[in-house]
Amino acid sequence: MPAMPAMLGLGGLSVEERMMLLEELWDSLSADPEQLSVPESQKADLDKRLAAFVENPKAGSSWEDVKARLKGQP
Repeated sequence: MPAMPAMLGLGGLSVEERMMLLEELWDSLSADPEQLSVPESQKADLDKRLAAFVENPKAGSSWEDVKARLKGQP
């Protein structure tokens, strides 16, 4: 059974403490990326997206354009 927040005693932590814990967990995962597996479906999707970009690099939007569009929406 997966560990639940209440079972780990996380319910008593403040939001700031939980964010710090989350950061520590993320750092521990990213310290050894070889241990993380990427599903074949995600690898295939990344390959497809990269091929589309290589074929037509101007088809997408820059991050600046995307942010501007999002900020312009209610």
